[in-house]
Amino acid sequence: MNTVQPIQPDLAIESILEEELFDTIAGGLERDGYVVLPAALPHAVGEALLDHLASLNEQKFHRARVGRGRNRSKNQLVRKDQIHWIRDGEAHGASWLQWTNRLRNYLNRRLFLGLFSFESHFSLYEPGDFYRRHLDAFKGEANRVLSLVCYLNRGWEADQGGQLLIYNPADGSELTRVLPAFGTLVLFLSEEFPHEVLPTDRERHAVAGWFRLNTSVGDQVDPPR
Repeated sequence: MNTVQPIQPDLAIESILEEELFDTIAGGLERDGYVVLPAALPHAVGEALLDHLASLNEQKFHRARVGRGRNRSKNQLVRKDQIHWIRDGEAHGASWLQWTNRLRNYLNRRLFLGLFSFESHFSLYEPGDFYRRHLDAFKGEANRVLSLVCYLNRGWEADQGGQLLIYNPADGSELTRVLPAFGTLVLFLSEEFPHEVLPTDRERHAVAGWFRLNTSVGDQVDPPR
Protein backbone atom coordinates (compact mmCIF):
# COMPACT_ATOMS: atom_id res chain seq x y z
CA MET A 1 0.00 0.00 0.00
CA ASN A 2 1.31 3.43 -0.94
CA THR A 3 1.73 5.88 1.91
CA VAL A 4 1.62 9.64 1.65
CA GLN A 5 4.81 11.25 2.92
CA PRO A 6 4.14 14.13 5.30
CA ILE A 7 5.25 17.57 4.17
CA GLN A 8 8.18 18.87 6.19
CA PRO A 9 7.08 21.79 8.39
CA ASP A 10 9.76 24.14 7.03
CA LEU A 11 8.76 23.38 3.45
CA ALA A 12 5.09 23.90 4.27
CA ILE A 13 5.85 27.29 5.80
CA GLU A 14 8.00 28.29 2.82
CA SER A 15 5.19 27.31 0.46
CA ILE A 16 2.67 29.43 2.38
CA LEU A 17 5.02 32.43 2.47
CA GLU A 18 5.72 32.09 -1.25
CA GLU A 19 2.02 31.96 -2.02
CA GLU A 20 1.48 35.10 0.04
CA LEU A 21 4.34 36.90 -1.74
CA PHE A 22 3.05 35.90 -5.17
CA ASP A 23 -0.45 37.03 -4.18
CA THR A 24 0.92 40.42 -3.09
CA ILE A 25 2.79 40.80 -6.38
CA ALA A 26 -0.28 39.87 -8.43
CA GLY A 27 -2.48 42.24 -6.45
CA GLY A 28 -0.11 45.17 -6.95
CA LEU A 29 0.20 44.53 -10.67
CA GLU A 30 -3.56 44.19 -11.04
CA ARG A 31 -4.23 47.38 -9.11
CA ASP A 32 -1.39 49.70 -10.16
CA GLY A 33 0.61 47.99 -12.91
CA TYR A 34 3.71 48.03 -10.72
CA VAL A 35 4.79 46.88 -7.26
CA VAL A 36 7.79 47.60 -5.01
CA LEU A 37 8.52 45.16 -2.16
CA PRO A 38 11.52 45.89 0.09
CA ALA A 39 13.39 42.85 1.46
CA ALA A 40 10.92 40.45 -0.20
CA LEU A 41 13.28 38.19 -2.16
CA PRO A 42 13.43 34.75 -0.45
CA HIS A 43 16.63 34.46 1.57
CA ALA A 44 17.85 31.25 -0.08
CA VAL A 45 17.35 32.69 -3.57
CA GLY A 46 19.19 35.88 -2.67
CA GLU A 47 22.12 34.00 -1.17
CA ALA A 48 22.38 31.76 -4.25
CA LEU A 49 22.46 34.85 -6.48
CA LEU A 50 25.23 36.34 -4.34
CA ASP A 51 27.19 33.07 -4.68
CA HIS A 52 26.69 33.19 -8.44
CA LEU A 53 27.80 36.81 -8.57
CA ALA A 54 30.91 36.03 -6.50
CA SER A 55 31.87 33.28 -8.96
CA LEU A 56 32.01 35.73 -11.87
CA ASN A 57 35.06 37.73 -12.79
CA GLU A 58 35.19 41.06 -14.59
CA GLN A 59 35.79 39.39 -17.96
CA LYS A 60 32.36 37.73 -17.80
CA PHE A 61 30.58 41.11 -17.83
CA HIS A 62 30.21 43.11 -21.01
CA ARG A 63 29.01 46.61 -21.78
CA ALA A 64 25.22 46.67 -22.21
CA ARG A 65 23.58 47.80 -25.44
CA VAL A 66 20.45 49.76 -26.28
CA GLY A 67 17.90 48.97 -29.00
CA ARG A 68 16.94 45.62 -30.47
CA GLY A 69 18.19 43.36 -33.24
CA ARG A 70 20.24 45.13 -35.91
CA ASN A 71 19.58 48.46 -34.22
CA ARG A 72 21.33 47.45 -30.99
CA SER A 73 24.35 49.59 -30.13
CA LYS A 74 26.58 50.61 -27.25
CA ASN A 75 25.55 54.13 -26.33
CA GLN A 76 27.18 55.33 -23.12
CA LEU A 77 25.19 58.56 -23.28
CA VAL A 78 22.10 56.41 -22.55
CA ARG A 79 23.45 53.65 -20.33
CA LYS A 80 26.82 52.73 -18.83
CA ASP A 81 26.09 49.50 -16.99
CA GLN A 82 27.65 46.08 -17.65
CA ILE A 83 25.73 42.80 -17.77
CA HIS A 84 26.10 39.01 -17.58
CA TRP A 85 23.22 36.81 -18.76
CA ILE A 86 21.99 34.05 -16.41
CA ARG A 87 21.76 30.81 -18.39
CA ASP A 88 19.96 27.53 -17.80
CA GLY A 89 22.36 24.94 -16.45
CA GLU A 90 24.39 27.32 -14.29
CA ALA A 91 24.25 25.76 -10.83
CA HIS A 92 24.18 29.00 -8.85
CA GLY A 93 21.34 30.37 -10.98
CA ALA A 94 19.07 27.34 -10.61
CA SER A 95 17.12 28.50 -7.56
CA TRP A 96 16.54 31.93 -9.15
CA LEU A 97 15.20 30.44 -12.39
CA GLN A 98 13.05 27.94 -10.51
CA TRP A 99 11.60 30.70 -8.35
CA THR A 100 10.83 32.97 -11.32
CA ASN A 101 9.23 30.02 -13.13
CA ARG A 102 6.89 29.42 -10.18
CA LEU A 103 6.08 33.14 -10.17
CA ARG A 104 5.38 33.02 -13.91
CA ASN A 105 2.97 30.11 -13.47
CA TYR A 106 1.20 31.85 -10.59
CA LEU A 107 0.75 35.11 -12.50
CA ASN A 108 -0.57 33.23 -15.52
CA ARG A 109 -3.17 31.49 -13.35
CA ARG A 110 -4.15 34.63 -11.46
CA LEU A 111 -3.89 37.35 -14.11
CA PHE A 112 -4.07 35.36 -17.38
CA LEU A 113 -0.99 37.11 -18.75
CA GLY A 114 0.12 34.29 -21.06
CA LEU A 115 3.75 34.64 -19.98
CA PHE A 116 5.80 32.14 -21.98
CA SER A 117 9.44 32.52 -21.00
CA PHE A 118 11.83 34.45 -18.80
CA GLU A 119 15.24 36.00 -19.44
CA SER A 120 17.49 37.75 -16.95
CA HIS A 121 20.98 39.09 -16.37
CA PHE A 122 23.17 40.48 -13.62
CA SER A 123 23.79 44.19 -13.94
CA LEU A 124 26.88 45.95 -12.64
CA TYR A 125 26.98 49.72 -12.21
CA GLU A 126 30.36 51.13 -11.28
CA PRO A 127 30.64 54.56 -9.61
CA GLY A 128 29.30 57.19 -12.02
CA ASP A 129 27.26 54.72 -14.10
CA PHE A 130 23.59 55.37 -14.94
CA TYR A 131 20.75 54.40 -17.29
CA ARG A 132 18.70 57.25 -18.76
CA ARG A 133 14.90 57.22 -18.88
CA HIS A 134 13.56 54.44 -21.12
CA LEU A 135 10.96 51.71 -21.63
CA ASP A 136 11.80 48.00 -21.47
CA ALA A 137 9.61 47.03 -24.44
CA PHE A 138 8.66 48.50 -27.78
CA LYS A 139 5.02 49.55 -27.96
CA GLY A 140 2.87 47.08 -29.87
CA GLU A 141 5.56 44.44 -30.36
CA ALA A 142 4.46 42.42 -27.30
CA ASN A 143 7.91 40.99 -26.67
CA ARG A 144 8.65 41.83 -23.05
CA VAL A 145 5.47 41.98 -20.98
CA LEU A 146 6.56 42.17 -17.36
CA SER A 147 9.84 43.50 -15.95
CA LEU A 148 11.38 42.21 -12.72
CA VAL A 149 14.32 43.70 -10.82
CA CYS A 150 15.89 42.45 -7.61
CA TYR A 151 18.74 44.16 -5.79
CA LEU A 152 21.83 42.53 -4.26
CA ASN A 153 23.41 45.41 -2.31
CA ARG A 154 23.83 45.22 1.44
CA GLY A 155 23.92 48.38 3.55
CA TRP A 156 22.88 50.79 0.80
CA GLU A 157 22.40 54.39 1.93
CA ALA A 158 20.19 56.97 0.24
CA ASP A 159 23.11 59.37 -0.32
CA GLN A 160 24.95 56.71 -2.40
CA GLY A 161 22.70 57.29 -5.42
CA GLY A 162 21.75 54.49 -7.81
CA GLN A 163 18.00 54.76 -7.15
CA LEU A 164 15.48 53.44 -9.65
CA LEU A 165 12.95 56.10 -10.69
CA ILE A 166 9.60 54.93 -12.07
CA TYR A 167 7.47 57.49 -13.91
CA ASN A 168 3.73 57.86 -14.40
CA PRO A 169 2.96 56.83 -17.99
CA ALA A 170 0.07 59.29 -18.12
CA ASP A 171 1.82 62.56 -17.29
CA GLY A 172 5.53 61.74 -16.84
CA SER A 173 5.59 62.62 -13.15
CA GLU A 174 7.70 60.58 -10.74
CA LEU A 175 5.72 57.73 -9.19
CA THR A 176 8.32 56.25 -6.89
CA ARG A 177 12.03 56.20 -6.14
CA VAL A 178 13.50 52.82 -5.12
CA LEU A 179 16.63 52.34 -3.05
CA PRO A 180 18.63 49.39 -4.47
CA ALA A 181 18.85 47.63 -1.10
CA PHE A 182 19.39 43.88 -0.80
CA GLY A 183 16.31 41.76 -1.43
CA THR A 184 14.06 44.54 -2.77
CA LEU A 185 11.81 43.37 -5.61
CA VAL A 186 10.35 45.65 -8.29
CA LEU A 187 7.91 44.51 -10.97
CA PHE A 188 6.11 46.60 -13.59
CA LEU A 189 4.44 46.30 -16.99
CA SER A 190 7.28 46.62 -19.49
CA GLU A 191 5.47 48.65 -22.16
CA GLU A 192 3.83 51.06 -19.75
CA PHE A 193 6.29 52.48 -17.23
CA PRO A 194 9.24 54.71 -18.19
CA HIS A 195 12.07 54.41 -15.67
CA GLU A 196 15.72 55.27 -15.15
CA VAL A 197 18.66 54.50 -12.88
CA LEU A 198 20.33 57.51 -11.28
CA PRO A 199 24.14 57.75 -11.22
CA THR A 200 25.61 55.62 -8.46
CA ASP A 201 28.39 56.55 -6.06
CA ARG A 202 29.34 52.94 -5.25
CA GLU A 203 29.38 49.61 -7.04
CA ARG A 204 25.78 48.50 -7.55
CA HIS A 205 24.54 44.98 -8.33
CA ALA A 206 21.11 43.80 -9.39
CA VAL A 207 19.35 41.19 -11.48
CA ALA A 208 17.05 42.48 -14.21
CA GLY A 209 14.63 40.10 -15.91
CA TRP A 210 11.69 40.05 -18.30
CA PHE A 211 8.74 37.71 -18.71
CA ARG A 212 7.89 37.36 -22.38
CA LEU A 213 5.14 36.14 -24.67
CA ASN A 214 5.70 33.60 -27.41
CA THR A 215 5.72 35.77 -30.54
CA SER A 216 7.19 33.20 -32.93
CA VAL A 217 6.15 33.59 -36.56
CA GLY A 218 6.82 30.83 -39.11
CA ASP A 219 10.44 29.71 -38.82
CA GLN A 220 11.44 32.75 -36.78
CA VAL A 221 11.50 31.79 -33.10
CA ASP A 222 10.93 34.62 -30.64
CA PRO A 223 12.00 34.38 -27.93
CA PRO A 224 14.93 32.13 -28.95
CA ARG A 225 15.02 28.77 -27.19
